[in-house]
Amino acid sequence: MIVHNGPTTSLVLEARGDRPPVWRWWGPKVDAAALPPLADVRPLTSFSLDVDQPLTVTPAFGSGWFGSPALRAHRAGRAFAHWFETRSIVATDDGIVVTLVDETARVTVVQRISVRGDGITLSASVINDGDGVLDVEWLAAGTLPLPADCTGIRSFQGRHNAEFVPQVEPMPSHGWLRENRRGLTGHAGPPGLFVMGPDAGWHGGRVHAAQLAWSGNHRLSIERDDDGVWLLQMGEAPAPGECRLAPGERYDTPDMLAVCSVAGLNGAMQGFHTAIRGRAPWPATGMPPRAVHVNSWEGFYFDHDEAALMALADRSAALGVERFVLDDGWFKGRDDDTAALGDWVTDRTKYPNGLAPLANHVVALGMTFGLWIEPEMVNPDSDLARAHPDWALQADGVPLLTSRHQLVLDLGRAEVRNYLFEAIDALLRDLPIAYLKWDHNRDLAPAGGADGRPGYHAQVVGAYAVLDRLRVAHPAVEIEACAGGGGRIDAGIAARTHRFWTSDCIDAVSRVRMQRGYLHFMPPEMMGSHVGASPAHSTGRRQGMAFRAAVALPGHFGVELDPATLTDRDAAVLGEAISRYKTLRDRLHTGRVWLGDGPDGLVWQMHGDIGDLLLSVTRIDPTIVRRPPAVTLPPLAGAGPVRVRLIDLASEDGHPPPDAPLFARMRAEGVLFDGDWLAQAGLPIPMMKAESVALFALETP
Repeated sequence: MIVHNGPTTSLVLEARGDRPPVWRWWGPKVDAAALPPLADVRPLTSFSLDVDQPLTVTPAFGSGWFGSPALRAHRAGRAFAHWFETRSIVATDDGIVVTLVDETARVTVVQRISVRGDGITLSASVINDGDGVLDVEWLAAGTLPLPADCTGIRSFQGRHNAEFVPQVEPMPSHGWLRENRRGLTGHAGPPGLFVMGPDAGWHGGRVHAAQLAWSGNHRLSIERDDDGVWLLQMGEAPAPGECRLAPGERYDTPDMLAVCSVAGLNGAMQGFHTAIRGRAPWPATGMPPRAVHVNSWEGFYFDHDEAALMALADRSAALGVERFVLDDGWFKGRDDDTAALGDWVTDRTKYPNGLAPLANHVVALGMTFGLWIEPEMVNPDSDLARAHPDWALQADGVPLLTSRHQLVLDLGRAEVRNYLFEAIDALLRDLPIAYLKWDHNRDLAPAGGADGRPGYHAQVVGAYAVLDRLRVAHPAVEIEACAGGGGRIDAGIAARTHRFWTSDCIDAVSRVRMQRGYLHFMPPEMMGSHVGASPAHSTGRRQGMAFRAAVALPGHFGVELDPATLTDRDAAVLGEAISRYKTLRDRLHTGRVWLGDGPDGLVWQMHGDIGDLLLSVTRIDPTIVRRPPAVTLPPLAGAGPVRVRLIDLASEDGHPPPDAPLFARMRAEGVLFDGDWLAQAGLPIPMMKAESVALFALETP
């Protein structure tokens, strides 16, 4: 047996000589020392082949395994069925590498499985050993078994301005499939899911979860086999004819990050956070404190005026902002979204002396300077498009379909990648730019490359290549991944960028759900969360400043408005929120995150580690009970004495709700509770209006 144990989970494979190794278990920790061989466990059944075909690490098509195959490939319609034999099983420092060969089809498949804690990373490669072209229709990054008692699937849908909409479905009788063909990740969030075991919830029970580290087309599937168990697969979804391997060529899948939790959804989320933090591109010195942003977009849109933006910088610095980001509209001819994408030179009408005076003014105020770019796009009305009309993705017989008046540059072309690198490199060399907001504002359609074949894969690889090259040339520059808000949030680009723009919708009520969905996959320090205007530009709803700031607090905090529009009171509340964020960000952005639901419509989340926690309890709708019920906090079971301090009750001024003496003591020296009491009986909560947040510190004395 091949066994890898994490702290609470086990991965068990059975080697079978020259036959591919088979899955025996992936789940809660087991002792596999006395496990009998699979051949002793599985009898041949009626209407079955005389040679058993169990689930292997790379199930083959056409040779007796009738479930979902890991590989679908052929040579002009032939060599479509595969009979793999094991070439080698090599133990690595953290896992195994299995090499399988089909001598007749002349195909090699390599399956890699690495283990870190209770998380695993899977990826695969297929190599064309033959003389002719090998057409690859599908290669799973990994195939994982799921226990027969799984009960449901938790995933997400979404659109622009409405990302991370949770979906909960029962396990399928036959199969479950999510396939993305947009060419980028999409507004539903990362390509991932959570599979719930019996009685699994936020804080307990078994949860299997996985996400694909890829920023393009993808396929996630769960299929029930005729033994009554499910198997999970993830991988890139090639377009027809996209993956054609010449002799000696190989295709490598993206990574599939998977975790099994015995501590419910929160344990699975924390496993993902650990995996993403391990991939994040922080410098050797570690992650710096996440600087408070101001972004010019919703305050100014395309209406750039150098003096007005300098005044914005002055007002922002006075509030305690640490980074000024100049958004869309700064480059030549960019007066609206119909023109100039691709022409990355400063508009001398708006900025007669270039961007240096504004950038230097920002730096002199003690802030760093950031700049918005959208390198992968081009407007037909641009100098670049007029000079190189063939540089846009296109397909014979399909019109050049625009979206936001723009086309997509073909990053499969080396000359396009070189142009983009040189243009951005010049900006970074000429100006004191510490931060790039890298946007991507449309789906890929049509997506034909220079050779007329599908260009989806080359587009993602090309974008990664430009990002990687820029990071080598300018390692101190931080990069934010934005795609119409949350359209490209995934573990693939998380290895190359330092922050995500969660959504273009900054309505605080909408953001409560979105940010909780985001935290299922990604850690809070990479979650762009800003205080927007009221009424919100995307929804028209009004929310108080205290509530808007409290909702933004747990992520990478920023401001998306012009402070000149604020009342003195709102400006003071915002300034206090910025100061609080700076005090708390070290605890908010390290350690673990727990989410939970309370009674009467309350939701809560905790950040940090047991003994030093920040708890926020959020109410969106008015209460329907006379007195607020306590909120149970199961993660505190066994924590011993816990001192609870009420840091703030973020709510609108005027007509304060009734209070009780306990909360006065919580605001002062704090109140001591036992961790088991908080876990079982719950934390008393003050009366809260609709759209309010109570923030607590929970510390062991």
